[in-house]
Amino acid sequence: MNLLLESSWQKKLHEEFSKPYYGLLLDFVQKAYATSTVYPPANLVFNAFNQCPFDQVKVVIIGQDPYHGAGQAHGLCFSVNDGVPLPPSLLNIYKEIERDLAIAIPASGNLERWARQGVLLINATLTVTAGLAGSHHNKGWEKFTDAVIQRLSEEKSHIVFMLWGSYAQKKGTVIDTNKHLVLKAVHPSPLSAYRGFIGCGHFGMANIYLEAHGITPVEW
Repeated sequence: MNLLLESSWQKKLHEEFSKPYYGLLLDFVQKAYATSTVYPPANLVFNAFNQCPFDQVKVVIIGQDPYHGAGQAHGLCFSVNDGVPLPPSLLNIYKEIERDLAIAIPASGNLERWARQGVLLINATLTVTAGLAGSHHNKGWEKFTDAVIQRLSEEKSHIVFMLWGSYAQKKGTVIDTNKHLVLKAVHPSPLSAYRGFIGCGHFGMANIYLEAHGITPVEW
């Protein structure tokens, strides 16, 4: 099993690959793909990184784990393949963008267009067994994605981190708020979106911050 990772991320994360936890994680993931249905497809596990090289990152959105239904997950948090119905959380994200920036809700839930503009869309856990949410938690992915966040915080400046829900906010404790903008809100899921996500204004605030630091804003 070959998990391909874009070259700039290979250089930034090479120390992680030699750590004991990563070897155990790789063994677990390889066995999972060999013995059960796992999402996303193996060639898309690192899709968020491959679509958005390290030097291009200007916004980071952190999800929890991939969608566990057939045909949905393709390696970008909250995103689904073209032709797949919009999941409830993504629909609420689109509703907030429409409210905030007057951008009409698109038919497609594929967020690759964001990734290509420098939006890193990572889940804390990068794989999941079909139909079993959270099934790959505490296997090592969280350590790996913590390292990603820390490396971005340390080596770059003026990134906008969008932390939605308590899980993402805990992962954001390593972010240097003197160098970056950290935006927090409740999760966009139907259970909580109307308790503060709808109305948060994160997408407009992100673009104002980016422009203030000479960075091209995102076409949401």
